[in-house]
Amino acid sequence: MRKAGLAGGPTPETAALLIRVLLGTLFIAHLYWKLAILPGGLEAWWGNLRAAGYPAFVPAYVLSAEVAGAVLLIPGVMPRYVALYAMPMMLGAAQFWLARKGFYFTRAGAELPLVWLALLGVQAVAGDGALAAVRSPDPRRVLAWLGRRGASPGRAA
Repeated sequence: MRKAGLAGGPTPETAALLIRVLLGTLFIAHLYWKLAILPGGLEAWWGNLRAAGYPAFVPAYVLSAEVAGAVLLIPGVMPRYVALYAMPMMLGAAQFWLARKGFYFTRAGAELPLVWLALLGVQAVAGDGALAAVRSPDPRRVLAWLGRRGASPGRAA
């Protein structure tokens, strides 16, 4: 029999909720830094990515993934898919800092973005967690639906 709640020990649903709230809070803090603390704000951040040679869609995607994480993870609006959406951004951030500063956190390297990436991966695998406002569709059903959409009339899905 499965124990409920923290009194009987943490459940996978509770663990996924805690990771979801942690990630959402980190996204909020990071956006606050970008908008209110970084000298030059969002415009400077955007310009720095463009000056580093990234096309305009990269900062747009990064900003959209950070906003999605900040706004959708804490209330639990399809958290599994929000985490999946943000994972390429963190992989890109890890590559960006690895190439410029190396691996270690103490030199502002790739270590911290890789921790974020791992947490996003755990969220995607663990699922939505307790108290999710809008549950993510079951990935097996989504993949089956995509398979049917890609099948031509002469082929079996």
